[in-house]
Amino acid sequence: MSDEFPTPIPLPRDKSPGIGCIGAGFIMADCHLVAYRQHGLNPVAIAARDRTRVEAVAARHAIPHSYTDYRELLQNPDVQVIDIAVPPDVQLEVIEEVVQHAGHIRGVLAQKPLGIDLEQARHMVELCERAGITLAVNQNMRFDPSIRTAKSLLAGGVLGEPVLATIDMRAIPHWMPWQQHQGWVTLRIMSIHHLDTFRYWFGSPERVFASVRTDPRTTFPHDDGIALYILEYAHGLRASGCDDVWTGPAKEGSASDIGIHWRIEGTRGIARGTIGWPDYPARSPSTLDYTTIDLGDQWQSPRWEDVWFPDAFIGPMADLLIALEERHQPRLSGRDNLHTMALVDACYQSVEEHRAIKLEEIFQHSHQPADEA
Repeated sequence: MSDEFPTPIPLPRDKSPGIGCIGAGFIMADCHLVAYRQHGLNPVAIAARDRTRVEAVAARHAIPHSYTDYRELLQNPDVQVIDIAVPPDVQLEVIEEVVQHAGHIRGVLAQKPLGIDLEQARHMVELCERAGITLAVNQNMRFDPSIRTAKSLLAGGVLGEPVLATIDMRAIPHWMPWQQHQGWVTLRIMSIHHLDTFRYWFGSPERVFASVRTDPRTTFPHDDGIALYILEYAHGLRASGCDDVWTGPAKEGSASDIGIHWRIEGTRGIARGTIGWPDYPARSPSTLDYTTIDLGDQWQSPRWEDVWFPDAFIGPMADLLIALEERHQPRLSGRDNLHTMALVDACYQSVEEHRAIKLEEIFQHSHQPADEA
C-alpha cells in the first residue's frame, strides 16, 4: 500500500498557455518559476519594479519579456494566465487592472492571503467572476506530499472517522519588509497554511477559538506572533494548531528544536507526519507514517523525494490550467478560498473578543451567506 502514495500531481495536457508573472521576489524566482520550468509550463513575461532584479530573474528562467510596470505585461497578447506574487495589500489594485484585459487573459493565480481580509477577497472574487476570468489561490501546502497523502488516507476511510487532529509548528520565518506596516503577522501569513490544510482534510469547522501573543524576536509592532487556535466541527472532531515563530532563544544562543509535526487520530487508525520546509534550502522531504486496527502494532511509512519548496508549487498552477482546459472551477478557486479567509478573520475576531467565533458570524458581517462562499 505504501507504494501508492502520493499519487502524482495532475498536470494539464496543454502546457502552452503563456504565463505572465507579476513579482520577482523569492517565492516567484525560487519556487513558482523553478516548478514551472521543471514541468514544462510556459512563462512568457515577468514584471517587477526593480529593473535589475526582474531582468536577472527573466534571464535565469529564460523568460523572453520583462517589464518594470505590470500594466505593460497585461497588454502582452501572449499572456493568457497571470501569476500574482505581490503583497496582499497590493493584490486588489492588480486584479482591478487584470480584469480590464479579460479578452486574452483567462485565468489568475493569486498568492495567499487573498487580500487583507475576507471583504477584500470577496471583492476580488466578484471582479474576476464578472469578467469571466477564472481565479485560483496559491494555497500550496495542500500539494506537499505529506499533506496530500494524509488526504488520501482520509478520503479512503483508512483512518475511520476523524476524532482529533493537530499541527504543531516550531519554526522561525523570515518576515518580509512589507509585513512591517500591516499590523499582523502569523495568523494571516503562516497559520493560513495550516487553517487551509484543516479545511482541505476535513472541511470548514463550525467555530474557532484563537489566542495570540507577541514574538519576542520580531521588533516591528504586531500582536499575532505566537498563535494557538482550536477548530470545532459539528460531528465532534477537534483540530488545533500551535504556530510558534519564536521557538525559544534559538537565534540568541540556545540549542534549537525546530520542526513542523502533524497528527490525525481516527476511529480506525492514526497518521502522523512532519513538514520539511524549515530545513529549506536543504531538500528535506516531508514524512508520513500511519497505522490502523488492521495493521496491529505495525506502521506503514511511505516516502518520496519531492519537497514542499519548490516542488509543490506546480500544484496550484497546474490545477488552474486544468480547470481552464476542462472548463470547470479549480479546486483552489477564489470562491472556495473565501472560507479560508473567513476562518482567518474569525481567528482575529476571536483574539479581539476572547471568545469562540462561528464562521456564520464572519459571513454575516461581510453580507455573504456561508453557503454562497
